Amino acid sequence: MLKKSIIILFVYFGFISLNAQIFSEKDIEICNAKFEFAVSKSLAEKPLNEIIVEIGKSFLGTEYVAHTAEKEGEEQLVINFSGLDCTTFLETSLTLARCIKQNKFSFEDYQKELTLIRYRDGKIDRYPSRLHYFSDWIYNNVQKGIIKDITKEIGGEEKVFSVNYMSSNPDLYLHLRETPEFIPIIKSQEDEISKRIYNYIPEDMIDGIEDKIQTGDLVALTTNIEGLDIGHVGFAVKMEDGKIHFMHAPLAGSKVQISELPLSDYAKKIKKHTGIIVLRTQENF
Repeated sequence: MLKKSIIILFVYFGFISLNAQIFSEKDIEICNAKFEFAVSKSLAEKPLNEIIVEIGKSFLGTEYVAHTAEKEGEEQLVINFSGLDCTTFLETSLTLARCIKQNKFSFEDYQKELTLIRYRDGKIDRYPSRLHYFSDWIYNNVQKGIIKDITKEIGGEEKVFSVNYMSSNPDLYLHLRETPEFIPIIKSQEDEISKRIYNYIPEDMIDGIEDKIQTGDLVALTTNIEGLDIGHVGFAVKMEDGKIHFMHAPLAGSKVQISELPLSDYAKKIKKHTGIIVLRTQENF
């Protein structure tokens, strides 16, 4: 008889559920292919920011799929390499790059690293443990030593986010509809976020500080949508024109791409954007 401690796999609809994780065989294949690519290019020898850009570029053309981290039922680590939204594109590229830099090349290594990045203090403990607001994602991953918020030192202005979008619109969120008792927990998290002081670069100032942004820096676009903090995320990429552009998963019906416009012009083009927060990866392993 098998011991109870042995993990049981459940396969359904082409996906595998494993100890609060969900992914497909294709995801394992793609992950392994990314690691093989990294080894063939000796990417581990490069600085982490350059690895991020190389891995990010390997996803160019990947379909945008909204809400890719959402699945019914208990909170699980959802992995989807075939369809990405802006946050999962950023997390996926960052996770792969950190694994590569540490010479960790197994799918299990990827799972552990993604859990560390995606969840509060690196632990899955029901839906509220996921870092839903990107400003909270920044705060917690700074605490973990994964990133450094360099916005203030490159000329950022103080910013306070008054966040309440999730608790005010629970019907828009699968898990809040399924489990309403999570709403006050989310509200408490929103209150904590709203007490913090962040920094941001107003969109009209981006061009003036562009030379202080490095290729591979994480870029979060602040928004004027009521109750929200960050409207979009991606990576800074220095192009042949000498300007910083924006590598991101833009919107439904589109694919992972690098913006034709420089970051400064891209931010100004979309009315809901108000500025940027710039984050630099840390090699504190």
